[in-house]
Amino acid sequence: MPLKLSLKPGERFVLNGAVVQNGDRRCSLVLQNKASVLREKDIMQQAEANSPARHVYFPVMMMYLDEAGAEKYYDEFLRRMTEFMNVIANPAVLQECVAISRSLMTKEYYKALMGCRKLIDYEDERLGRTASSS
Repeated sequence: MPLKLSLKPGERFVLNGAVVQNGDRRCSLVLQNKASVLREKDIMQQAEANSPARHVYFPVMMMYLDEAGAEKYYDEFLRRMTEFMNVIANPAVLQECVAISRSLMTKEYYKALMGCRKLIDYEDERLGRTASSS
């Protein structure tokens, strides 16, 4: 099934490891086959992995972007997810953690990444952070 990306002027995204930037007008791209695509807003630099949920997100993002080398990021994910789950009591969030782990086991890296976004949202909500302060 094709993936349609609608891009804002100047918006960047990663496509199979290459950073691509849109020109000065809105445009749409249609990807006809499977590719690793990550929009600029979902790309996290290692220095931005500065909270427990973000520590979980970063290795999952790396697995998604480097599927061939995913195993080298798995131990970091496992350690960070274990730390995160040890301090969470919310059953729904714990369920999301399990779902993320299952997605990784079936190599559904993008699905796991979007689950990690939910962990970040939960964490930000609990810490009183807004989108602009994170």
